[in-house]
Amino acid sequence: MVMIDTRNEDDDTYRFKKDCEQWYGKEIEVIASDVYPTIEEVWHRFNSLNVATGAICSTHMKRLVRERWQKTNDYDYQVFWFEFEKKEFNRALSMKLNHPNSKAIFPLIMMGYDKNACMEIVKDAGIEIPMMYQLGFNNNNCFKTGCVQGGIGYWKKMKVDFPDKFEKMADLEHELTEKRGSPVTMLKDQSKQAKDSGNTLVFLRKHPSYPELKCIDDMMEQKIEPLMECNGFCGINDLNPQNNTQHQLNFEQ
Repeated sequence: MVMIDTRNEDDDTYRFKKDCEQWYGKEIEVIASDVYPTIEEVWHRFNSLNVATGAICSTHMKRLVRERWQKTNDYDYQVFWFEFEKKEFNRALSMKLNHPNSKAIFPLIMMGYDKNACMEIVKDAGIEIPMMYQLGFNNNNCFKTGCVQGGIGYWKKMKVDFPDKFEKMADLEHELTEKRGSPVTMLKDQSKQAKDSGNTLVFLRKHPSYPELKCIDDMMEQKIEPLMECNGFCGINDLNPQNNTQHQLNFEQ
């Protein structure tokens, strides 16, 4: 079992890891980038936060770390905790097609478990769920700074509940924008009007050099639900498929 550590997680995530180790009766290996000691260094190195192809920090602090581990370790499968939800089906299919060497399997999809079901299993085991979920966030990633993939609702809640983190990230957006000479944001306006105008980028705080772009205060309120998502843990107790179809979908490479 492996946890990919961005070194940017909430302290309570590491408490949760220890609780899970006791539950599993097995130590969880921790791996991390040997190139970037902090997530901020990635953002400054590439003058980027979150773009159409994903967050630059996720690439360098998670995916490339996992691929390095993959090259130096023997394994039968790698477990990816994609939940039983339509968009996650697409992620799983993409993983199978584009990363065959990962030997990926998806037990939550195989067993039909969504985030709520995962949360109930953890609670039934007597384990306290990570603090961010208890506070009403649906994302437990990178809470030391806030997650650049958190979305409009996430960052509106951050502004209210953790204004210091919000302001620091708003400052970072402006700093990277000045360095790059073009807008660097985490958020997008997905409305038809924004897409038609070509002004889809959304700043956390209004940028005086780009008055045509919205800031988060211009966006409608969006509710975020306190759902559970798995966060960098790999492993499952029983890899035996229940039928031939499940074997073909999940285990045949």
